Amino acid sequence: MTPHATPIRPEPLTRFLREIGPRYQADIRAGSDATKEAYLPFLAAAPKAGVKLTRDVAYAQHARCVLDIYAPEGARNAPVVAFVHGGAFVRGDKDINAEIYGNVLTWFARRGCIGVNIEYRLAGEAPYPEGGRDVGAACAWIKNSIVEYGGDAQRFCLIGHSAGGTHAATYAFDPALGQFGRDISALVLMSARTRADALPSNPNAAAVQSYFGQDTGLFESRSPVTHAAASRLPMMLVCAEYENPLLDVYNLELAHRVARARGRAPRFIIAADHNHISLVAQFNSGEDWIGEQILDFFASTFAPA
Repeated sequence: MTPHATPIRPEPLTRFLREIGPRYQADIRAGSDATKEAYLPFLAAAPKAGVKLTRDVAYAQHARCVLDIYAPEGARNAPVVAFVHGGAFVRGDKDINAEIYGNVLTWFARRGCIGVNIEYRLAGEAPYPEGGRDVGAACAWIKNSIVEYGGDAQRFCLIGHSAGGTHAATYAFDPALGQFGRDISALVLMSARTRADALPSNPNAAAVQSYFGQDTGLFESRSPVTHAAASRLPMMLVCAEYENPLLDVYNLELAHRVARARGRAPRFIIAADHNHISLVAQFNSGEDWIGEQILDFFASTFAPA
């Protein structure tokens, strides 16, 4: 596990994060809204020059099965970083406001990667394992087509946040889907829900059941943590100091299972001061440490043994 580090971030954001601190967990919807509002002016003022944006490219027939491509100008054989947003399975878009989540892909594009922002169908219309299936369809499209935008599909890192992390992990691990991350080179799970639960302490319990079903007896077999140990994909986990209830615990469980199977733990960061939303809002805000850790991990997957 990578220990806490002292991040370099705009001082007003540090003040905000430390002031909201554990209060975020008392009301995650209010904390999420406050966090987005705090980051918005910093993201709006952030550099974006030199990044070409292509919006709403279809990877499947459904209206939500689209993606945005953020490419550095003149990109050629660039590594690819794709991002899957959260939203508790029942809401969320690749752009939840004028800056988030495009900030994530803008940051990676500014570091020389092709960034891909993936949208997918929501629960109700597309219950388990359809979120993972959509991610798989998007990854297949990227594998086959990203060369046209200057990308190298042989160097392809998939990042999933929150429910998007669940879908990315289902695509990577779940034998019921049977895709096993076949089109990607590396996987990063950020604040991912790796275990389904409907516990009273889970403020998103109803949303979890909307996706995974009302029969909680099926939750174990449908949870990514159950199948992760069989995966051989290079893997990194990132959680916030102030997480949505139990997500950090479930990620630690996943890391433990993978460590027992591989003989060493995956890289695991707990980001000091951050909450579930600021973990992704911080990209391109002036704080680079988490992104640099991801790039270092990604590069290490291609380093000589």
